[in-house]
This record gives sequence, structure tokens and C-alpha cells, in this order.
Amino acid sequence: MTINPNTNLYSSDNDDSFAGICVSRWLFFLHLHIVELILALIVFIAIHYLRQKRRYGLPVWPVLGMLPTLISGLRSDLFELITHLVCQQNGTFLFIGPWFSSLSFVVTADPRNLEHVLKTKFSVYRKGPPFRENVGDLLGDGIFSADDETWRRQRKAASIEFHSAKFRRLTTESLEELVHARLLSVLENATNKSIPIELQDILLRLTFDNVCIIALGIDPGCLIPELPNIPFAKAFEDATEVTMLRFVTPTWVWKTMKCLDLGSEKKLKKLIKEVDEFVKKVTETRKKELSVSLRQRSDLLTVFMTSKDEEGKPFSDKFLRDICVNFILAGRDTSAVALSWFFWLVGKNPRVEEKIVAEISGIVKEREEIKNGELIFKAEEIKKMDYLQAALSEALRLYPSVPVDMKEAAEDDVLPDGTVIKTGTKVVYAIYTMGRIESIWGKDCREYKPKRWLRDGNYMSESAYKFSAFNGGPRLCLGKYFAFYQIKFTAASILYRYTVKVVKGHPVAPKIALTMYMKYELMVNLINRHELGLYENLK
Repeated sequence: MTINPNTNLYSSDNDDSFAGICVSRWLFFLHLHIVELILALIVFIAIHYLRQKRRYGLPVWPVLGMLPTLISGLRSDLFELITHLVCQQNGTFLFIGPWFSSLSFVVTADPRNLEHVLKTKFSVYRKGPPFRENVGDLLGDGIFSADDETWRRQRKAASIEFHSAKFRRLTTESLEELVHARLLSVLENATNKSIPIELQDILLRLTFDNVCIIALGIDPGCLIPELPNIPFAKAFEDATEVTMLRFVTPTWVWKTMKCLDLGSEKKLKKLIKEVDEFVKKVTETRKKELSVSLRQRSDLLTVFMTSKDEEGKPFSDKFLRDICVNFILAGRDTSAVALSWFFWLVGKNPRVEEKIVAEISGIVKEREEIKNGELIFKAEEIKKMDYLQAALSEALRLYPSVPVDMKEAAEDDVLPDGTVIKTGTKVVYAIYTMGRIESIWGKDCREYKPKRWLRDGNYMSESAYKFSAFNGGPRLCLGKYFAFYQIKFTAASILYRYTVKVVKGHPVAPKIALTMYMKYELMVNLINRHELGLYENLK
């Protein structure tokens, strides 16, 4: 047989089949490599996750840092998450924020570090520009956010007034009037109708009226029997909550939202407008009063309005606005939420309530007579209530009114525990966490035990760097004495007359805000102690 040399030995079908096999094999190996790469990436991420978590306490994600975990914490209990991380990292925890953000900071609950930051190196650790940026729209340049000369000038003026006999007399008289003419009437109305009341709201109304009288010289009437809606009070509370979100949001994000008037920033703008309108009305009214009357007033606003700045000029309206808002934050929210947590804890610990009532009973028995139970405690009687003060201090230890605070380093430094601090680093001291550290308070640190504050039956205070509910160092709370008097007087006046029972099944959790409000409020039932035979025993 003769073969034609021009004849192709392979058909086109064979060519297509061979090419198909080659392409299939190439795609198979490509897919295999992709799968291997994906598996390798997953293994790498898992190893990286475990290493970072072991080193820092939380995984550090590319670009996002620890932000995803922080966001999840906001949806649950952020303060408990911080506590877990700080305890896990032996007292100090480094939070790494997203790239190109200012959200990285050091969190500590070590008393040595607190004393170093708040006292020893006070000039190094200041509130700083980032803090003022976050709270500036609400608090302006007031005493809570101010540094250096601005802060010293405000504190000096406020300190002189806080320690004056005239101011102390005003605080005592206004509190007595509000508690007996308003608070007890509202509580009596609730017991007569046998209806539960929202106690946190009632206490916020009481402290708001009180702080407005002593700081601003006005009576807004929050706690009159009708319990009217006061837009400023609600706006202020909501504004503090929204402001808190700025601390856990990258700066460029909330600034962009503010610029575009979106989301929480749009809400904050509206809330602050309500706050400003209220304060503007107060200051304008006071100016008119001062222009036609030479009568001396004792409130703090009048003191500042009749003073001069360092150039001998009257303080600006903005300065006065900032003073008002800062003192309202200091006097209204902190005392009310402290009392709310106190009544919740006492309700859970009936033995503590018994001891408080027994102490009050002993003091009241020293009086010559009691007129129908209508008794107004004297300042010297309040001072004798050591167990009550211990019970309130224990509540503040577990639920401090200001759960966290922050400073910024103005220069490089090293904390006592060895943590290296670079210039501009934010140092957050976790006051809530400090109350839950065994090395500070013992293995029973999470238990409510007022006796830990007593020595031979007498109240004994703790170091401000172990118990930081009132801050420490040069920024120690000016109103500490007034705050304790206010909450002791209010608590004694209520518990002398009523047993406070939290409504069964009522949920309790802290709200994420500058002040530790109860997230779901505090619904309680009141039982009049007349029915329990208390006054018969006192007689």
C-alpha cells in the first residue's frame, strides 16, 4: 500500500480532543492552586488570630485592627468586655484601632498607673485635643474638658464658692425643700395608688431641680406632682449618650457624618440646639435680673457672671454656657444614677437594708419626739450615718457614675507597670473595671459588701487611686462633699419611710454613655414603713 506524503495522520477531531485535555488539566491544577492558596490564607489568618489574641487579648485584623470586637461589645456589655480584657492582660490593655485612625489607646485599671497619671505626672497627662474634640459640641471649654490655665481659672473660682458657708447653706436648704415638698409627695402618691414608679427618672428630676437651683439659680420644676416633660433634661441625657459614641468611632467617620448631617451626628446637632436654647434663656434672664437688682445671690452662675476674666473683662456668653452645662453634668446625672444603682443593690440585699434602717432608727431615737413621721434629718445626723455611707460607697465602687475617663500624654513616658507611652497616646482608666479586680478588692470583689468600708463600725475612705469614683489628684471632684451629702440625705429620707422593691423580672443593665444610666430605667414598688410598724418600734 502506498501512503501519500501529503496526507495528515491526525484528524481535526483528535486535535480538539488533545487541546481540551490540556486545558482541562491546566484548569484543574489552577483550581487546585487556588484552593491551596485559600487554605493557606485561612491557616495563616487562624494562626495570626490566635497569636494576636494571646499577645493583645483580642485579634488584630488587617486595616480594621480591634474595631470589629469593639463594635460587637457595644451591642452587648462594653464595660464587662473591657473588664475581661484588662484582667486578662494583668491590669493594662492596649487597644489597636483601624489604620489611619485615632482610635488606638491604652486601657488601665492598675492603681499605680492611676496615681501616676492623675497625680505624679499630672502636668504630662491632660484631657488633650482629641477629648475636647469629642465632647466639645456638648461641653465646650468647660471644666470637664479644659486644660492648663482655662481649667485652673474655672476650678479656682468654683472652689472658692464650693467652700463658702453661704453656698453650703444654699445646698442644704434647697435639698431639704425639694425632698420634703416634692420627692416625698410624688412617692406618697405612688404608694396611695399602689402603682410602680420609674425611680431613676424621679431621681434625675430631683437632682436636676437641685443642681439648677444651686448652680444656675433657677427652679425648672421637674419634680412637681404632674412630672412635666422637660425637653432640656431629656435632650441633655440623649446628648451625653450620642457623644459617647464618638469615643468608639474613628474620628474621620463621625466628622464626615457631622459635615453631611447624617445619622447620630444629625441627632446630636438637634439635641445640642435644645441644650443651648435652654442655657441661653437662663443666662439672658440672669443678666436682666443683675441689671436691675443688687441683691447678692449664691448660685455659681451668678458668681461667674459678676467676675472678670484675666483681662478684666466680663466672661463671654459661650464661657457662661459651658459653665452651666458642665455643672449640670456634674450635679444632675452622677448623683441620680448613683442612687439608682444603690436602690437596686439594696433591693437585692435585704440584710443591708435592715442595717441601714437600724442605723437610721438609732439616730432618730436620740430625738426627743417625732411628729407623725415627718422628720427632716439634720446635717449632723446625716454625718453620723456611717453604714449608709459605706453602702453608698460600695454601690459607687461597683457602678461608678462615670465608668471610664481618659487622658492624653503630652510627652513620652513610662507607666509604673512598665507600659511605654508615646506622646499623643490616650490613656483610658477604667473605673468600672477597678471595682472588679481581685488584686485590689479581694476574691469577693463582685459582691456587694458595705462592711468592707467600715473599721470598728466607723466609715473609712479608700485611696482615690483605688476608688476613683470622684477622680483623684488635682482634678479630685470639687463637689465630693456635696454629692455625698445629697445622696445620703435622699437615701435616708426614702428608706426611713419606704421599702423599695424592684419590679419582678425588670431587666437591669448599664447604658453606654458618659454617665452610667440604667439602660432599661428602674421600675420599683414602694411599701410604706408605717405598715411595717417601723415608727412604733422607734417610739
